[in-house]
Amino acid sequence: MAFASERPVVAHSEFRPIGEIERSEARFEVVSEYQPAGDQPAAINELEQRLSAGEKDIVLLGATGTGKSATTAWLIEKVQRPTLVMAPNKTLAAQLANELREMLPNNAVEYFVSYYDYYQPEAYIAQTDTYIEKDSSINDDVERLRHSATSSLLSRRDVVVVASVSCIYGLGTPQSYLDRSIHLETGVEVPRDAFLRLLVDVQYNRNDTAFTRGSFRVRGDTVEIIPSYEELAVRIEFFGDEIEALYYLHPLTGDVVRQVDTLRIFPATHYVAGPERMERAVKDIESELEERLADLENRGKLLEAQRLRMRTQYDLEMIRQVGFCSGIENYSRHIDGR
Repeated sequence: MAFASERPVVAHSEFRPIGEIERSEARFEVVSEYQPAGDQPAAINELEQRLSAGEKDIVLLGATGTGKSATTAWLIEKVQRPTLVMAPNKTLAAQLANELREMLPNNAVEYFVSYYDYYQPEAYIAQTDTYIEKDSSINDDVERLRHSATSSLLSRRDVVVVASVSCIYGLGTPQSYLDRSIHLETGVEVPRDAFLRLLVDVQYNRNDTAFTRGSFRVRGDTVEIIPSYEELAVRIEFFGDEIEALYYLHPLTGDVVRQVDTLRIFPATHYVAGPERMERAVKDIESELEERLADLENRGKLLEAQRLRMRTQYDLEMIRQVGFCSGIENYSRHIDGR
């Protein structure tokens, strides 16, 4: 089993460059009772030729209902490239994802949009000295689909991601996300308690009663996890300090769906980093905090300075203790080292 830079007996990933990670090499394959017709064959051939020639700006024109989604699927099959499809809103993105899943049923067609059902940004009303804290409601299913998209990109080549503009916002670095993943293989010696600590380190919560996504439970020599990107649960059976068997199972009934020899567990959150990177981020945040506090105090805004100090110091203490805090995306610039 592999965790990142320190290379202990039990660790996160193999600490290899993101471009060198082994991915499954399944081919894109359109499954349809229809074949390209009308202007579609010529359009597909021209698009393929221009893409192969290195052109970056190519437009496929067509009225509504003329088969642009199908043409795109056949083009993906022809060029055999992982593809990002961007849509202007969630509704159209969902429609495109469903259409491409019908055409490419054996490939990973993922849906990546904003996971907020409700979002209230933080605000301060100076006239009434009122501070409104940030509040949000996250759609659990959409969050799972976002994690499914990132895990697919790091584990296989045959991936199509249908996304809204949400895809342009940073999620942390892919390398850190990969480095904090946990590789499991049957027959490998893994101290069970060390493995549990790794799960906690990548933000999985132990809950032996309510078994939900992003949590794990322990029953003797058996550990069960519902990864952040899966609908199925994972069961790891130990024999002493050796992984004896790995299963995917239904989380409610416990029925085994399939047995595997190896699997990779990705972090429960996209905002993960190793201890060294997080320690550096904390120092950067503290440095910026001091600059901002000095600016506020020089302008006589003592109340604002005190609120900023209390909130930021609370977040920093949470990061030090558990590696995470509410609203950690606000500190992504420091965590990524940008």
